[in-house]
Amino acid sequence: MATYGNPPLQQGAQNDVNDVLQLQRDLRALGYLPGSIDGDFGNGTTLAVRRLKYDLFHNAGSNGAAPVAIDGFRGAVAAIDGVADAALTDAIGLLLADAAYVQVPQSGNPAAANQAALQAVKQMTGTAAPIPFMLAIFQQESDMQHFVVPSHRNTDDFVVIGLDNNPTAAQRAGLANGAQLSDIVTSRGYGLGQYTIFHHPPTAQELQSFILDPVKNVSMAFGELQGKFRTYLVGPDDTADDRKAEHPGLALRVCRYSPGDARYMMDCKACAMEVPKLNIDPRMPQYYGAPAADTYASALYAGRSYVNVPDRAAFLCDWPYAVRRYNGSGPASYNYQAIVLTNVLTG
Repeated sequence: MATYGNPPLQQGAQNDVNDVLQLQRDLRALGYLPGSIDGDFGNGTTLAVRRLKYDLFHNAGSNGAAPVAIDGFRGAVAAIDGVADAALTDAIGLLLADAAYVQVPQSGNPAAANQAALQAVKQMTGTAAPIPFMLAIFQQESDMQHFVVPSHRNTDDFVVIGLDNNPTAAQRAGLANGAQLSDIVTSRGYGLGQYTIFHHPPTAQELQSFILDPVKNVSMAFGELQGKFRTYLVGPDDTADDRKAEHPGLALRVCRYSPGDARYMMDCKACAMEVPKLNIDPRMPQYYGAPAADTYASALYAGRSYVNVPDRAAFLCDWPYAVRRYNGSGPASYNYQAIVLTNVLTG
């Protein structure tokens, strides 16, 4: 059971470093802290505490998709704030002790596990999606890591986790008990490809299929990108506005080379080098003919500009459009696309 919280731990207080380290490990294991385990109760730890408290009030099991309902562990937690007090300590202890609550796993040798995953990618043949594009996605999603590799200032060795904050209208309207919009985690991605799920905690099957095993995670990511390519560009599930504007009526293009060619879905960097390059700033439209409000301006990538980005429209395949849909369909997906295409170019 957790033993910190009396006196409460909070940002700006004279906290015991070892207590903060244990709190951070517990928040990491529970899936609320994506960052450092360093003993510093800073903004990231404060937000993680707030997000856990929000779920203690609001997470009722995601309509049965999650194995436990987190709001059943609230106990004496009275408000949503950034203070790790005795009531929160008790709730954390109960969550960690519940066998049904699937925790974020750690690795005894994260560097070796990461290397094995990347080696598996590079050795894949007959893949569902082009390896250079997948590696470019992994670079953006998790810096080519499945597990965090500890450093002298950060003892984290858990699976890399990404937390998305995209509240629904109902969630925005229902803030109470001191909650803020930033407290709401709407989805989580795990490991190299950040395969995303919208309930929390994950199930035991999800732990085994793509969270714990880097190689299985890679396979899921390949399948996800292929699915976006096959059904989210020209239908039947959805269409991509940029692709529709730039290549209207054109059939899907898998690769400029035939399947028997050694360059088939493998020579993407050379293609990225051949096409014209663009400089993109927040004022630019997402595509020619886009509504005036649809620019590269994005809260997630505030003020971000991009230099020497391969022109997606000049590729002789449609994977540049698929990588955007891998990230979704919102405004930030265009920034994501620019970053991934730059990663393909730089290798």
